[in-house]
Amino acid sequence: MTAWRDFRDKLAALRERRRAWRAAQVPFPPRRKGRAGRGAGADDIPDLGTPEPIAQAEDLASRISTEDQPLGRPGRPMDRRSPFFIGLVGALGVGVAYGFFQLLVAARDVLTLIGLAAFLAIGLNPAVEWLVRRRLPRWAAVLSVLLAAAVVVGGFLAAAIPPLISQGTMFVEQLPRWWQELQNHSSLLGRLNDRFHLQARLTSLLSTDANGLLNGAIGAGRIVLGAVASLLTVVILTIYFLADLPRIRRTVYRLVPHSRRPRVILIGDEIFTRIGGFLLGNLITSLIAGIATFVWTEATGIPYPVLLSLLVAILDLIPVIGSTVGGLIVGLVALSISFPLALATGGYILAYRLAEDYLLFPKIIGKTVRVPAVTTVVAFVVGGALLGVVGAFVAIPVAAVIGLILNEVLYPRLDRA
Repeated sequence: MTAWRDFRDKLAALRERRRAWRAAQVPFPPRRKGRAGRGAGADDIPDLGTPEPIAQAEDLASRISTEDQPLGRPGRPMDRRSPFFIGLVGALGVGVAYGFFQLLVAARDVLTLIGLAAFLAIGLNPAVEWLVRRRLPRWAAVLSVLLAAAVVVGGFLAAAIPPLISQGTMFVEQLPRWWQELQNHSSLLGRLNDRFHLQARLTSLLSTDANGLLNGAIGAGRIVLGAVASLLTVVILTIYFLADLPRIRRTVYRLVPHSRRPRVILIGDEIFTRIGGFLLGNLITSLIAGIATFVWTEATGIPYPVLLSLLVAILDLIPVIGSTVGGLIVGLVALSISFPLALATGGYILAYRLAEDYLLFPKIIGKTVRVPAVTTVVAFVVGGALLGVVGAFVAIPVAAVIGLILNEVLYPRLDRA
């Protein structure tokens, strides 16, 4: 019965098309006789090479064009149940997916920079919105935030460069004394030299041929230039994203169906809030870590206090292990003075780390991000393995976003299933 209905529908559609053709009163294309060499009874075929069929089609096109539909009514859609159509769409889907994957692999470095710039722009946007709510124009608010960031970076460089120069000079002046201590078996450096053969390794490194040193210098130069180019790219993209973030936000929400748009707007704004809260809170905790390190190193007489405090503040931006690595470096510098001072420094760093994890982080960041401790560690490990330092830096907010989507979208659907 189903086959008979399909045949009857096709026959009715064919009759309707013949009636429409006759109503248009367009004569059929002229037919010509068979080519020479064919038999006298050969069938006539339409002359598709002559311009008459095109002229007839143009005449019919002018008749079906109306004011309501200047380009005519759409024709019947292709049968999507056709095996050819299914196979064609499947093959195109596989090809597009493969090409898209190859594109992502080829552009992963650039996409990482773009994602980092977008992350920084979203993190700085709460400060811009706060100024906008104080009746400041958007451009003025963005300019104010950028100037404040420039002042912070300039202050960092002004505080870091002079100590680096002076303490680097002191380091060079201390090299002969340390070299003598390497040969003294009773000193700490001498015992380390006896165990790890530091002097022999340094001698073999310095005696490398000129080509090796030149290649090493060129490689280091490439790394430095690549880092500077990446930094400038992130800074410029962050400025553009921050200035145009409202329009980008509206464009993203326009891609969502109208029936789901209000819900997506609420979830998206919550995502922006969590990312911004994490970034600003992370900056505050890093500043506190740098100040605490400066106070301790200045009070105990550990050398290079400004440099060490700036280093700890920068490393503390990396979640989970940043402050630990910075504290380990401070402890090693304190070990060059005395072992009791290094032991006291380790205790101070451990106490600060506990205070940061259980007092500062929950008060400043925890209420905004709301990520369990186990999820934080797992996200940090996975992010670091995938994207290195950048992945470790954005791991916690990404985990917070995934948790929000799970709680608001996936879990309710699973509960209703």
